Amino acid sequence: MDAIKAQEYWKENISTILKLLAVWFIVSLGCGVLFINQLNMIEISGVKLGFWFAQQGSIYIFVILIFVYVSMMKKIDEKYNVDE
Repeated sequence: MDAIKAQEYWKENISTILKLLAVWFIVSLGCGVLFINQLNMIEISGVKLGFWFAQQGSIYIFVILIFVYVSMMKKIDEKYNVDE
């Protein structure tokens, strides 16, 4: 891979990481802290939604984002022909 393609590859990789971290930041801080009062008006099985996001929701979202990252990176690797 030449230097230009390598730079494009890493630019797309870093862009993907930043987008996924932004989603996690919004979910963990936004849903767990900033919007907790609005979310606590919604209850699921007797648990307030804001409390759930603060305690477990952001962890579940993080695990889901790991799988999304793997899927996106497979596509990027295939695009730049660096897959195994």
